[in-house]
Amino acid sequence: MTQNSSAVRTGRRRTRTAAATAAALVAVTLPGCGSLGAGGAGVTLHLVATDYADRPGDGTRRYWEGLATRFRAEHPEIRLRIDLYDGSEVDRKVASLVRQGRAPDVVQAGSFGDYAAQGRLYPVEELLPIRRQASFPSALADVGTIDGKQYGMPFAASTRALIYNKDLFERAGIPAPPRTWAELAADAARLKQAGVPIPYGLPLGAEESQTETLSWLLSGGGGYTNDAGGYAFDSPENVRTLDWIGRRLVRQGLTGPDPVGTNRQEAYDSFTRGETGMLNGDPALLRRAGSSGIRFAVAPVPGRTGPSSAVTGVTDWMMAFKQNGHRKQIGAFLDFVYQDANVLAFADRYDTLPVTTTAAEAMSADGARRPLQVYLDQLPGARFCPVGKRSWGPVLVRLKSLIGWAVAKNSNPDGVLKDLQDTAQALESTGS
Repeated sequence: MTQNSSAVRTGRRRTRTAAATAAALVAVTLPGCGSLGAGGAGVTLHLVATDYADRPGDGTRRYWEGLATRFRAEHPEIRLRIDLYDGSEVDRKVASLVRQGRAPDVVQAGSFGDYAAQGRLYPVEELLPIRRQASFPSALADVGTIDGKQYGMPFAASTRALIYNKDLFERAGIPAPPRTWAELAADAARLKQAGVPIPYGLPLGAEESQTETLSWLLSGGGGYTNDAGGYAFDSPENVRTLDWIGRRLVRQGLTGPDPVGTNRQEAYDSFTRGETGMLNGDPALLRRAGSSGIRFAVAPVPGRTGPSSAVTGVTDWMMAFKQNGHRKQIGAFLDFVYQDANVLAFADRYDTLPVTTTAAEAMSADGARRPLQVYLDQLPGARFCPVGKRSWGPVLVRLKSLIGWAVAKNSNPDGVLKDLQDTAQALESTGS
């Protein structure tokens, strides 16, 4: 979920990016959660977390303020100092603090593999009781595990599904959502003939191109890694998938004018304006689309020969640093964070999926949350980016800068994927 900048921008996108970067540089320290004085009793935990702000003043501050107040009522001996950073800044800020020897006690951000490999993190088994450890779905717990020990705890999860505009489909005479790539291409062509500006939204800009790409690679039988866990960027399945996207969608004018420079947020904005026929989207888009008056429906992601048997999962991670020696207090705090009531409160407020099995069951039983059921059903079997790999951070930077060009006009998916494979293997072998 952590974002990086891309070289391809229009003037409007540069303005938006500059504003976002400026906002990212302001950390939020919650009122009433400051450090204890030198003579004070107890422990102060420092949490650095991601601010999921859709607009100024509507980020995750309120959630953490409320949680901090409730936690302090149960644990008056533990204070919380909580700093929030924009998603494009949080990983960089944490890395800076670690380099300075000032690692936070708890971090909620995008990746943990490098810190776990350096021996800086507590394993989950030293923090949470067994009942809490067992509450994480195995698909999420496995991604958080390195060499048999879990270091990453999932937070703010989602999956991807096909979301389509029912009015635009009816205008184009399309009776049902596509189930295969061939049907998707045919439907996109019909939407284009009906005057839809962007038949299929393909965001391969810097914001979150790794997620859109992984959805396509999985639907084509490939992925970022093989069954043994090694990098597999240049697999025949991945080459075939990106070649198909370039030939059948991009070069046919079915994805908008500039998928290489289109970020996820821009694709979502276009959908809520009624300009896009279909795209792969997360649960957060449902509320936005409904609030904008879009008549939409959700369907499985199309695959090469049928609905994709593997779906993309996305989550940020909680991790706990050893540096300050606050294992017992960190454990108490995290046990509180992962109580069902708190997990559901975050999921409801920020349109994510619950990251514990019992909270997910509670959400499924609530009829008001029925539109999310397709996403809930997908989560236990979802596939994730290899965030546990020590090399994933720099590999991700390279992927975001290159992957869009694999499907652009006069593209060479073989060359792009070979570049990514060579980069990933080199970084993994050197431990960088």
